[in-house]
Amino acid sequence: MDSCVVIGSGPAGLMAADMVLSAGIAVDLYEAMPTPARKLLAAGGGGLNLTTEEEFAVFLSRYPGRDKELSPFLRDFGPGEARAWAQSLGVATTVGASGRVYPVSRTSVELTRNWLSRLENLGLRLRLGYRWQGWDEAGRLRFMTEKGQCAVCAKATVLALGGGSHPQLGATGEWRRILARLGCAIAPFRPANCGFEVDFSAHFRERFAATRPPLKNVILTFQGEKGNFRFRFQRRGECLVTEYGLEGSLLYACGFLLRDSLEAGRPTRLHLDLFPDSSSATLATKLRRPQGSRSLAAYLEKCLRLTGVRRGLAYEFIDKALFAAPEALAAALKDVVIPLRRPRPLAEAISTAGGLCFAELDDHLMLRRRPGLFCCGEMLDWEAPTGGYLLTACLATGRAAGLAAKDWLEQGAALGKSGGGNYDFSI
Repeated sequence: MDSCVVIGSGPAGLMAADMVLSAGIAVDLYEAMPTPARKLLAAGGGGLNLTTEEEFAVFLSRYPGRDKELSPFLRDFGPGEARAWAQSLGVATTVGASGRVYPVSRTSVELTRNWLSRLENLGLRLRLGYRWQGWDEAGRLRFMTEKGQCAVCAKATVLALGGGSHPQLGATGEWRRILARLGCAIAPFRPANCGFEVDFSAHFRERFAATRPPLKNVILTFQGEKGNFRFRFQRRGECLVTEYGLEGSLLYACGFLLRDSLEAGRPTRLHLDLFPDSSSATLATKLRRPQGSRSLAAYLEKCLRLTGVRRGLAYEFIDKALFAAPEALAAALKDVVIPLRRPRPLAEAISTAGGLCFAELDDHLMLRRRPGLFCCGEMLDWEAPTGGYLLTACLATGRAAGLAAKDWLEQGAALGKSGGGNYDFSI
């Protein structure tokens, strides 16, 4: 039987290869970088969030605007299946208080090492330093290597080429140019799970931002518009103050709303409650205590324990006149308004929005314009916040593409044709 070609060694590509190899079909995996799985290894540097355990309807809602397209793949491979898959690699997982699932080791090293070892034992042929260039006149896959160009015949190909964030790890988005020549619709790349720029004063940047202090236990609120509807997003958590602005899990959770609002040219403001466990009345009562000879900073520290970056944000964004009025200052501390300027560049983002439109693919993730070519992972037009949603969907679509490529080769071989799966050969 003909072998399968997989291009890209991220989670989606490795999962596609796993599915084909497990069926006893040979796989040649081509990767442009000198080592495989670079982004997966980088993602585990601060703790690999594999998935999140929650009701499926809630889990599916984390994929804004693409829940319908991704639903069949995530139903087949969701949080429970992701944990079982990790266990099959000898990687135990643990569930945090928020439902987030991590390897017990907290890193991606063990999982990646065990996974690559299993694929090698199944016969994976890993080709490193091969950058895909499209097809030649004979329909063969073209690759650029250190030794020059080469051409490869493939009856089934899985593309898992990623988005455009962190291009130094291998996802450059160059595939868009190739598929665009086929006439494929590709949504523009945009940053997802990224930071947002804020016009901090020079004093604030020098005093606070350089150390990237965490801002813990705050409530972020964002009110915006989408079409003819107004919405209100609110969540408790933490974020980071940086030299350019704000980033972190709270921003990532509503990042697509903030980004879309900014792109629409609307004034986009975050509201932060710096004291979520105290009412305005409680804060006002404490602020009525006499200041005496204390400095304002010492007074606020004594009354409210307002110190560090919280105090810096209060000074930065609350009208100075309000500091003399306890009720007004209390209300302002529970509603610090921070205008945003723009999202950070795509290259800095954790993930990518946009990509190959689902309308270009059939139900098996096969490109309608080129039978036998399957696409998966972050190169497709979807996005999700951090919390394991990105990795789970990459694994789920990689699994689906791999199984479809396997079917294509198996049924094509049975019919004595070049491929076919559950497809009409008259395509």
